[in-house]
Amino acid sequence: MRQKVNLNAYFERIGFAGSISPTLATLELLHALHPAAIAFENLNPLLGLPVQLDLASLQSKLLTERRGGYCYEHNLLLMAILEELDFTVRGLAARVLWSNPEAIDGPAHHMVLAVDISGSTYIADVGFGSLTLTAPLRLKADVEQNTPHETFRLTGGDPVWQLEARLGEDAWWPLYAFDTSEKILANYEASRRFLSGDPSSPFRSELRVALSPSGKRLTLKDNRLTIHVEGSEPIVRLLTSVAEIREVLNGSFGIQLPTAELLDLKLADILAAEGLSPPLPDAAPEEAED
Repeated sequence: MRQKVNLNAYFERIGFAGSISPTLATLELLHALHPAAIAFENLNPLLGLPVQLDLASLQSKLLTERRGGYCYEHNLLLMAILEELDFTVRGLAARVLWSNPEAIDGPAHHMVLAVDISGSTYIADVGFGSLTLTAPLRLKADVEQNTPHETFRLTGGDPVWQLEARLGEDAWWPLYAFDTSEKILANYEASRRFLSGDPSSPFRSELRVALSPSGKRLTLKDNRLTIHVEGSEPIVRLLTSVAEIREVLNGSFGIQLPTAELLDLKLADILAAEGLSPPLPDAAPEEAED
């Protein structure tokens, strides 16, 4: 039985109000609002908590609990929403090249969506962290495509496509490579287990958070907060206490934080690795018994 999609909760979470017809305009609006409201974050893997990809778990975490997640969580949720709105959409798998351009033959640890509208295919991806797309891209090679943030292009396509972002005047940087063969949920399971559970996964040891509101991008890697405002030099701030990181996670990224007992210890470990050993926040006073 198909799981029920809570459209109203999703629309409230991202601030969507408008036509729900399965058109490019609807997809563009959803694609801009989603990464502006729901943070990319890896708190569950970092804390040793499970990451579940069934729709009920995704909606509970990202909508009810007002958390974020990584690529599979974001894009599987968006896929369910688009299907509910009668879009033709399928899941794809991608190999991340951003930190390692030689990984084009490595394992596919990223998820992308292909959406067919009026005879054209568009790539949608609301879960690529600090450089996540904020608009769908038409699946067409060697065409520069503007988004509310950076300019992107797709190259190749026979059969492997590569997504690149223009960073700087004329510098193109590869983000990931993919083909258009459809994947189902089971195809992502091995990668989910690695990203969330393998000790060698960076999601197990590094805090990674990102949000892409209109006109800027916010990223947090461990205790380094970077704010990229369109047309300005990046603003970098080093966070020096557990309380400061918690405030940024909740205030700047809009994340309802998990249990303090787990989170604070991990944040203290991150600060210690940076040569900082601040005290943990004081525990809340216990209520007097009657």
